[in-house]
Amino acid sequence: MDISNFYLNTPLERKEYVRMKLSDFHESVVDHYKLKDIAKDGWVYVEVSKGMYGLPQAGILAQKLLEERLNAAGYHQSQYTPGLWTHEWRPICFTLVVDDFGVKYVGKEHAHHLLEVVKQHYKVTDDLDKDTQGTKFIGITLDWDYAKRRVHLSMPGYVPEALVRFKKVRPGKLQNQPHKNVPTKYGQKQQFVEETPEGIPATAKEKTYIQQVVGTFLYYARAVDPTMLVALSAIASDQAAPTKNTLEKVDQLLDYAASQEDAVITYHASDMVLAIHSDASYLSEPKSRSRAGGHFFMSGDREMPPNNGPVLTLCQIMRAVMSSACEAEIGAMFMNAREAVPARKTLEEMGHPQPRTPMQTDNSAAHSVVTNNIQPRRTKAMDMRFYWLRCRDAQGQFRYYWMPGTQNLADYFTKHFPGVHHKAMRPQFLTPKKHIKELRRKKMLAKQRVELAQVMVESVHG
Repeated sequence: MDISNFYLNTPLERKEYVRMKLSDFHESVVDHYKLKDIAKDGWVYVEVSKGMYGLPQAGILAQKLLEERLNAAGYHQSQYTPGLWTHEWRPICFTLVVDDFGVKYVGKEHAHHLLEVVKQHYKVTDDLDKDTQGTKFIGITLDWDYAKRRVHLSMPGYVPEALVRFKKVRPGKLQNQPHKNVPTKYGQKQQFVEETPEGIPATAKEKTYIQQVVGTFLYYARAVDPTMLVALSAIASDQAAPTKNTLEKVDQLLDYAASQEDAVITYHASDMVLAIHSDASYLSEPKSRSRAGGHFFMSGDREMPPNNGPVLTLCQIMRAVMSSACEAEIGAMFMNAREAVPARKTLEEMGHPQPRTPMQTDNSAAHSVVTNNIQPRRTKAMDMRFYWLRCRDAQGQFRYYWMPGTQNLADYFTKHFPGVHHKAMRPQFLTPKKHIKELRRKKMLAKQRVELAQVMVESVHG
């Protein structure tokens, strides 16, 4: 459900005034509104009493007014999850992103109640009657497969449009890795730091270009293609003071985007129990920093929860320098658990009670520390992290368990891999596009059969 002109016509708390050059108006506008009669020294002064695009406070004022109107009808925003709304007694909840509603309900009468409340004050462009299947939300296309109890999320056309914007064409040789990797020197007892050349500083225009690419593809990566996140994180860490080397990284990322088919994430029906894989790569980033990775998915309350599509992917460089691989792993677990706490609360507000959230790690030392099996010597920062994890365990919020690294999907988000590894791992997180093409084909055939049957029935009774 989408509200039209959400920012417009909201009464301002105080009036604003705008000065515009008369020469900036088209002659037809000047003549129609007789602006020459009211202009002073070549300027037109405008009094603004209602919301308009470009006004800084327009968004918050429109949000407050909508909240007042929804509160009057029994809808209230969550105290803990901004953007999540529930009713006082109706079995309905929805997320509100600017003017887009994503509605979950039991019983159409409750959905229509929300629709009628909104229609009293706003013009609704896409309502629940037109889009009963919920096929679009905040730019994401949803393909529902009720027979197999799953849904596919994609953003068709997003990458091609971005590539046109950045004047990038598909490379002659397919690029299967979004970022260069540091080759492992097998058989060598010591792995030395890869020298990072300083490089020539990028120009102001090139810096803006890098920031635009990161911003454009970061939304796409977070929404449907997490395989880009490690590369985007590495580029983003350089964008404050980018060099020509950063431009090369951006170019490789765009080659990767142009070489891959549209990303599709699939979510299977589950018991809506949050599960996490946590991992860290020790000293894998410049300046002796480590990277944390996390794979969040909805599963069941089992000892080893089966995988599902990622609902959240953590991919961050740790600010502090870790003193050991164990400390890096504990730091990653801390970061993942910190993200999981509000996610648990949101799920509970949506009607999905959460047992202990299972968190998988592949480091036996870190697992022993957080489960209180060993008491190591540690720094104060490490002390805070593992006591925090132990505390949350004691509160019944988390359950930590160990599995080998080959079964830890968060490992993919902790370092840069060669192309062959990316090709092998993409099916773990993404669904081939051919599946939703086949699903859409079947839906079209089913729709045609229904229409044909209706025509035949009408012809018989006619």
